[in-house]
Amino acid sequence: MTGVSIRKAEKSYGDVAVIHGVSVEIEEGEFVVLVGPSGCGKSTLLRMIAGLEEITGGEIAIGERVVNDVEAKHRDIAMVFQSYALYPHMTVRDNMAFSLKLKGMDRAERETRINRAAVILGLEPLLTRYPRQLSGGQRQRVAMGRAIVRDPQVFLFDEPLSNLDAKLRVEMRSEIKQLQHRLKTTTIYVTHDQVEAMTMADKIVVMRAGRVEQCDTPLGLYDNPANTFVAAFIGSPSMNFVEGKVEGDAVVTEDGIRLPLPAGSGAALAGRQVTYGFRPEHMELAPEGGIPCEIELIEPTGSETMVSLRMGQAAVAGVFRERIAGPEGSTLGIRPDAARIHLFDPRTGQRLA
Repeated sequence: MTGVSIRKAEKSYGDVAVIHGVSVEIEEGEFVVLVGPSGCGKSTLLRMIAGLEEITGGEIAIGERVVNDVEAKHRDIAMVFQSYALYPHMTVRDNMAFSLKLKGMDRAERETRINRAAVILGLEPLLTRYPRQLSGGQRQRVAMGRAIVRDPQVFLFDEPLSNLDAKLRVEMRSEIKQLQHRLKTTTIYVTHDQVEAMTMADKIVVMRAGRVEQCDTPLGLYDNPANTFVAAFIGSPSMNFVEGKVEGDAVVTEDGIRLPLPAGSGAALAGRQVTYGFRPEHMELAPEGGIPCEIELIEPTGSETMVSLRMGQAAVAGVFRERIAGPEGSTLGIRPDAARIHLFDPRTGQRLA
């Protein structure tokens, strides 16, 4: 096994800079997910690691070796693409064997590796089929098998599940995570889906506009977001934000609504304008003494009820274990959990508390 070091990496296309001094340390055997909105640079960074894009500045090292000027085929990585990239005229077995033949590996060793990967991925009955005879999930497993047989130092995944339906995505992300735990190969995975990132990663790198906003464990990002961008991006539904001013142990909005703070926590920020953040699941129903909110929409999901609310001038979302049957336009009393609120600078978006 080996790790990957990205040190102040930059990428420009002519005068247009798309990666701005990104630095990330990926440990041996770690499963790291690069996540962010479309156009944030995550796939470009992955392709720089793979050697498919030249690095403009900084360094990328795989293990102890700086690979800036090393061709992709000599980096000892294996990449799984969104489009599967299978050869349509080759059987599953031949697709998996192709890169091994190019390396000049003898037939017996090729067969050993192919059979081992087929057992791991449940592909034994499919080895003689062609890609056109496979489902989307089976094709993705073949693409993964083609990567496994190479026994690389690093696996790279570029949005591998985006072509699959919702049910199959859930199944495949479990398979990929279990596979990585079994092989213990350093893995870098790109997705725009924050749920995918949260459920699969040992560590998540949140990117925006070619920069790293925060790098932490999934629960580290969820519990302690560095800024409003990360707070909004991680978690579904997104975190609620309400503007107000710190007064005693509350944040008071322009509508005069008092939002609770932990006892004594407001002293350092007294009189300051803040963005008050709380997650939809971190509020409780409070028929007596709660903050009155107007119900705009109720969406029952079975185990939970999602409710769109109007708190004065602010739109907020709530997720409750209780079943709520109140008609739209009626009033619902709620209370944010004061122990789990977040305060941000309204100008910079950076976390204050």
